[in-house]
Amino acid sequence: MTETAPAHHPDTIEDAAASADREMPYAELGLTGEEYQRIVDLLGRRPTAAELAMYSVMWSEHCSYKSSKIHLKTFSEKTTEQMRSHLLVGIGQNAGVVDIGDGWAVTFKVESHNHPSYVEPYQGAATGVGGIVRDIISMGARPVAVMDQLRFGAIDHPDTARIVHGVVEGIGGYGNCLGLPNIGGETEFDPCYQGNPLVNALCVGVMRHEDIHLANATGEGNHVVLFGARTGGDGIGGASILASETFDEDGPAKRPSVQVGDPFMEKVLIECCLELFEGELVEAIQDLGAAGISCATSELASNGDSGMHVDLETVLLRDPTLTAGEILMSESQERMMAIVAPDKLDDFLAVTARWEVETAVIGRVTGDGRLTIDHFGERIVDVDPKTVAHEGPTYERPYERPAWLDDVQADSAANLPRPATAEDLRSDLISLVSSPNCASVAWITDQFDRYVQGNTALAQPDDAGVVRVDEETGLGVAIATDANPRFAYLDPYAGAQASLAEAYRNVAVVGGRPRAVTDCLNFGNPERPENMWQLVQAIEGLADGCAELGIPVTGGNVSLYNTTGEDAIHPTPVVGVLGVVEDTARVVPSGWHTEGLNVVLLGVTRDELDGSEWARALHRHLGGRPPLVNLDAERRLAKTLIRYAERGVSHAAHDISRGGLAHALTEACTRFSMGAQIVIDQIGTDAEVDDCAVLFSESGARALVAVQDADMPRARELAEHFSVPLAVIGRTGGEDLVLNTRVGQVRLPVSELAARRDATLPERFA
Repeated sequence: MTETAPAHHPDTIEDAAASADREMPYAELGLTGEEYQRIVDLLGRRPTAAELAMYSVMWSEHCSYKSSKIHLKTFSEKTTEQMRSHLLVGIGQNAGVVDIGDGWAVTFKVESHNHPSYVEPYQGAATGVGGIVRDIISMGARPVAVMDQLRFGAIDHPDTARIVHGVVEGIGGYGNCLGLPNIGGETEFDPCYQGNPLVNALCVGVMRHEDIHLANATGEGNHVVLFGARTGGDGIGGASILASETFDEDGPAKRPSVQVGDPFMEKVLIECCLELFEGELVEAIQDLGAAGISCATSELASNGDSGMHVDLETVLLRDPTLTAGEILMSESQERMMAIVAPDKLDDFLAVTARWEVETAVIGRVTGDGRLTIDHFGERIVDVDPKTVAHEGPTYERPYERPAWLDDVQADSAANLPRPATAEDLRSDLISLVSSPNCASVAWITDQFDRYVQGNTALAQPDDAGVVRVDEETGLGVAIATDANPRFAYLDPYAGAQASLAEAYRNVAVVGGRPRAVTDCLNFGNPERPENMWQLVQAIEGLADGCAELGIPVTGGNVSLYNTTGEDAIHPTPVVGVLGVVEDTARVVPSGWHTEGLNVVLLGVTRDELDGSEWARALHRHLGGRPPLVNLDAERRLAKTLIRYAERGVSHAAHDISRGGLAHALTEACTRFSMGAQIVIDQIGTDAEVDDCAVLFSESGARALVAVQDADMPRARELAEHFSVPLAVIGRTGGEDLVLNTRVGQVRLPVSELAARRDATLPERFA
């Protein structure tokens, strides 16, 4: 189907050459004067309106990473050959791909859809899920699970409910319709996210090694085919502009149309793409996400070191009034672009017709190294695709440690009043576990289907999500995502490493062997030296941490300008760790359901309450220095936990992180409604640590494990072998969580703990 020619005369290459002095609206499209001049210098003339639209979206912060890419090189520079041994596809493609054995490969990635989710929460979150799923499809993989990492403003703020309801319904509405299990994630409430909620989405897909596909346009004469939903006015400039601007006090400085998703179209698109791959009918497939056709054409041509010609009027439209620039910028969802050899085109079209997916041949691969686009016979784009996709501006933004950080770090939680009696401890514990960030998130996760497809071995509230890949052998993967913005605010280098360590630990807790990392780096305005310093420190901390743990970063996302007025979010480096599970039938849940098990604490507890949830939830305090990050201790703990899982030693295991030991015990008891008797004096510490610190400290490299009497010798032997401190601190059973402290006994009915934790979110949002 071809649209009729427009009545108005388009802005052509000839016009641009003949009217060099014509003013172009570059500032309105988010370009600086210097960037516009660079475009003029590259082209040797002013850009056409269509070229300006293309450069504006592709040179946006969201698409070009112009403030971060010189620092992101640190990940590759610190990745050793040994770390690459299981890496099949690394940074630079739509998603990284990891070898998990037996000819199976897994691809996974996390991305942000933050600003659109503030403007229109339902569609912003829904299309965030859709976009990351299409990244996975384009690698040749079948998507098998999703996860989400959510951060909202203060739970009692009047606008928070609007965003929470929209985002949760958007994720559930889209993911459930796709038939993908949502196996985990995070939810956090903090006033710093009031004007900038964070909606990060992760997808994991599986394939055989031979099925991996890269998004490169090669082969002169091959067809460029656009298929899926029609191109509309929704999402013009969407994420590519929204995510490149700070928000003012009243909302986003620019409000392009947020994308509108159709999960049923995406489900059909998944099956259609997989059949096309199986039939070897495509040379490459690229999803159309941020920057739409501008991104897909320029990246495919640039990656393939080729050229491309497109006839834009052949693009199927929902809105025939769209200008050429709008067609190029539109971020309408559920669209894919394929490179198809001429002798396979008929078979390709037969597959898309069978799936009733609308398809248009819009161009061809050329050998001239140029990206040219005509609109009804008029040349409106003639550019080097590399200058659009990969050679955009690179900024060495100034960065400087903020002057205010000294005062913040000097304000230690050690100065806060601590509970002095058993009743005080009981009160603090109940207040903590029912606070917004330690309460149960079942009100959210129960809206997501966790077990569709029948391959989910573990999901929230367990420490990591686990999906079976091979039904015959039980081979699978475990994935955990974590971020600790409180620690990153106090020290972004240590905070990023703490986030990595927690995700690494959570994968090991369930029995997975950590193998690869993806990240989503959410930060404030990079034009402010203090925000840029936080980003650089976090990148260096994460790169150094991955190098020490021996697992590579395979790809991810950077989301900047998360700033409202003068207020930036806390640095929020979300880290996802993927691990290999040899047999998903042996994975370890986070709670105990058998009486008479030994409750074992692995690791060392220190008096580390700075930045803790106890300090935030009970005292509204954030200051001091975050807990020590000891990655060698994390590695030794992980090896111990993995051996426990593989040898059947651990009947339950739970990492200790947010909320400390008190929160971990509460979650372990409420998971299957079984109590435990705990003796505080038996807990191993590095010095004299009071009851408050024992219960609420967030020291790293620790985990709880439930072990049968018969397995205790093996548990001790393995812990000693890896030099991991082990203390038996109690026993499972009964209907209460009983804490025998130095100042008296604290008895908490598990039913009461569960009721308090379960009530917090429904009381606000149900």
